[in-house]
Amino acid sequence: MKKIVTIAGTRPQLIKIAAVSRVLRQSFHEVLVNTGQHYDYNMAGVFFDELNIPRPDYELEIGSDTHGRQTGKMLIAVEEVLEIEKPDAVLVYGDTNSTLAGAIVASKLHIPIIHIEAGLRSFNKLMPEELNRIVTDHVSNILFTPTEIAVRNLRNEGITDGVYNVGDVMYDAVIYNMDLAEKKYKLEDFQLYKQQYYLGTIHRAENTDSKEQLTAILKAFSDVKENVYLPLHPRTKQKIKQYNLESLIEQAKHIHIVEPVSYLEMLLLEKNAKGIITDSGGVQKEAYFMKVPCITLRDQTEWTETVECGWNKLANPLKDDLVSILHSIQNGNAIENLYGDGYASVKITEILKQHI
Repeated sequence: MKKIVTIAGTRPQLIKIAAVSRVLRQSFHEVLVNTGQHYDYNMAGVFFDELNIPRPDYELEIGSDTHGRQTGKMLIAVEEVLEIEKPDAVLVYGDTNSTLAGAIVASKLHIPIIHIEAGLRSFNKLMPEELNRIVTDHVSNILFTPTEIAVRNLRNEGITDGVYNVGDVMYDAVIYNMDLAEKKYKLEDFQLYKQQYYLGTIHRAENTDSKEQLTAILKAFSDVKENVYLPLHPRTKQKIKQYNLESLIEQAKHIHIVEPVSYLEMLLLEKNAKGIITDSGGVQKEAYFMKVPCITLRDQTEWTETVECGWNKLANPLKDDLVSILHSIQNGNAIENLYGDGYASVKITEILKQHI
């Protein structure tokens, strides 16, 4: 049986692994490497319990650091793993530092690289994720895209060999896990009611590293005057304290800050929200899957389809009136799903059987 080393380390990547590994392991020997890029249990470790993800064969425990230092540590640790395992291929997901490190090391060792979620572009090279995507795509051998637009992006960069549009593995995961979420949790557990709250998430550097940007977002939440449920990323919480913004939240009794929630809890909260305000690529896409209106707190998005069909609106916290946009949100066009049929994992495995 051929061996594939899968490299991951963040919450979204673990969600994708939950969908793909169930199918992949029927045909391949998979070795799972967790870089530990997300090191808080509520942000990462809970998925292994909740989503029945296989326990990692390697826990690298890299943790948080600057982009350069974190990626450098990963390069060293991942190289040691690959020299031990000598796999037939390396599989990476998405656009994180874990993705970049896995792709660079594998390319240096002349190991074929599989990139799931290839071809995404925000066309903003100031975003570290954009640089990670571009580099990973250009060294990969087999590229699985979630949409036709991603295929077109790769073609525009001269990448045509080994490209397959299979649909989005996150859609596979949402379909599979929503039933688990509704069996395990009830909205009343959170003291919330269907479509009577907004769900917010903030974690990207462009929003949290700027006091002005983060202040504008929190002020918008404060001005909404309706329930805002805000599971707070540890880094964002630290920034709020650093910028002395606690009083802004404390004065707004309708803002409910809670610890990070599990993936299943998040699915339930997303499905029943009146609207979602986020800077997360994964959350804005899940909002589309569930046909919940979404504001994305960014100038660009890699998921342009969600904007074009009306379910997602981009907003700059410093330039746009978030409250007006929030109150004007209306449902978009209820067109067919743009991200496949929920069988991306099966298609990926069948294609890999032909190539490896």
